[in-house]
Amino acid sequence: MFSLESAIAADSFVRVLDAFVEAIDLKSFGFAHVESSDEGRPPYHPAVLLKLYLYGYRYGIRSARKLEREAQTNLEAMWLLSGLHPRYKTIADFRKNHAKAFREVFRRFVLLLKKWELVEGETVAIDSFKIRGCNSIKNNFNDRKLQRHMEYIDARIAEYEQQLAQSEEEEEKEALRQKIEERRARREKYEKVKEALAESGQEQISLTDPDSRAVILHRNIVNVGYNVQASVDAKHKLLTGFDTGDVNDTHALADMAIATQELLQSKQMNVIADKGYHTGEEIQRCMDENITTYVSPRSSSTNNKDLFPAESFQYNKESDVYLCPEGNRMTTNGKWHQHYDSKSGNAAYRFKRYVTGSCKTCKQKALCTQSKKNGRAIDRSEYANALEANNDRVNGNPGYYRQRQQIIEHVFGTQKRQRGFTHALVRRKDKVLGEVGLMFIGYNLTRCITILGAQKLIKQLMDSCLHIFNACFQPIFINFKPLIFQQAFLMLRENRNFEALKLSLIKS
Repeated sequence: MFSLESAIAADSFVRVLDAFVEAIDLKSFGFAHVESSDEGRPPYHPAVLLKLYLYGYRYGIRSARKLEREAQTNLEAMWLLSGLHPRYKTIADFRKNHAKAFREVFRRFVLLLKKWELVEGETVAIDSFKIRGCNSIKNNFNDRKLQRHMEYIDARIAEYEQQLAQSEEEEEKEALRQKIEERRARREKYEKVKEALAESGQEQISLTDPDSRAVILHRNIVNVGYNVQASVDAKHKLLTGFDTGDVNDTHALADMAIATQELLQSKQMNVIADKGYHTGEEIQRCMDENITTYVSPRSSSTNNKDLFPAESFQYNKESDVYLCPEGNRMTTNGKWHQHYDSKSGNAAYRFKRYVTGSCKTCKQKALCTQSKKNGRAIDRSEYANALEANNDRVNGNPGYYRQRQQIIEHVFGTQKRQRGFTHALVRRKDKVLGEVGLMFIGYNLTRCITILGAQKLIKQLMDSCLHIFNACFQPIFINFKPLIFQQAFLMLRENRNFEALKLSLIKS
């Protein structure tokens, strides 16, 4: 005799996953086919496919065909799906059509963790990891790459035309004419791509997955993909948010921090991040939203290491002057200058320039500037106060900043090394974020099992579902004993229809 129920351990991940999905009102998240008519063959319920995906992503099985096989051969998957065997096309379409719903499930789960006091929202670490997209490096272009391709084609066409003029055999001429036409058609294709790139206003364009970008994975290895931003709460290292934007972290801090603060409803929050996020405008935006930043400072860049670095010049906030290493006062005329980004040409930030007339007679001039006519000038950004306050916090409390690695780095290691999340299986940003949502839900569930234990977590998920019943059916249950909630939950697992359940309970 064999029992599938007895083959699944009491603390198995699939039992937690089953309770988690059953506690979700799938219709409110926008999942299709939650309710279906009695006529015809019913579709697979979204709970079945959501369970299969969360199970697969937890164990690094993400392909629709592999998930189809798991449903037919894996004992845990068979128990989880009650013996159903969806086809790979049904599985793939479910992921493609419900990317937004996956993200919303993750958000609601984070709110539930906040309610359980597993997430504090006091200290949050922000970092990013890169994944490859469904776009090869050959189908990603920037202006310089397109120009190089067209110059190469022009040179080949000129070479073929010269050979055509010197050739006397008709067969050879025909072959050369065909090669010239092929090169011209290819050049025309590149010209259209260049026009599309100019119209987009972006620095690069991808042809297969338009939202993917060329990013540096590690050690200057470039692949086309996505730079995924994530935030992790410090209390139990649980993920609290994610997004994807630019190819680097320069302009990602504020949006990620503010979104996390709004989700966790934190009045005051500390954010820890590495030096890739050290941007004045981003830190200032965080300060304006009552978010205290601990971002690793960047060392000032200089072309000549033998000259006095900018840190050698001390700023006096009260008198608005700088003191050079020789003690001379450097003042400003109060005029704001505009700094422009070297790549895009857009205005980046404003700054004031501080100079002194003492440079002409200073004995240390050779150690301060290479200019023979002009003296040393110090540019102070409009965000300098925010940057200095951030740097003082980090330097004054290095132990607090060192938490960053232990809070967030291992999360990415688990996702990429253990679960194989190094590449996306879908195209476009919204669908890739749906994949990230599936992966992060599974990670948080696994962490909760470690923190609470499987049995306690299942009970708390059950209680959360009963709380939904209490809110929906309070007029019906007001005179009933608590046992009715447990019975209603069991009926819902079979019925999956709140309205029909309500009518059934009223009749009973």
